[in-house]
Amino acid sequence: MSNKNFIGNWKLLSFESLTDDGKVNYPYGEDASGYITYMEPGFMSVSIMRASRPIFQGGDLKGGTVNEKAIAIDEYLSYCGRFSVEGNKIVHHIELSLFPNWIGDDQERFFEFKGDTLTLSTSPFLLGGENRTAHLIWQKVD
Repeated sequence: MSNKNFIGNWKLLSFESLTDDGKVNYPYGEDASGYITYMEPGFMSVSIMRASRPIFQGGDLKGGTVNEKAIAIDEYLSYCGRFSVEGNKIVHHIELSLFPNWIGDDQERFFEFKGDTLTLSTSPFLLGGENRTAHLIWQKVD
């Protein structure tokens, strides 16, 4: 598979995670919103959030209460870096991330194309104290 199949902008249609026993969870709500962009010559960026995130009471970009900040971070995911395609996986080589543990990490995603949609699935990872797999469905928007 070529990198060219991924190039463009993709809008999030669905983000669900599954526990080992098959229980479905929506980490950013059933109405999660997001975009992933793959660019030449091999850069990517992704942002995902809960669509109904509460706003801060103050308008200061660096303001907010401890609780407001905790919720804002808990309900948002973003990272960027380079990407490569290796067999049936796309690998995101993370350079910047809201979750600092991923900086310098490689995140592998299994992929499947169907028409104008792209499904990315993870190997098991820790989310909310449980091992889960995530399945994200994206629709091409350009």
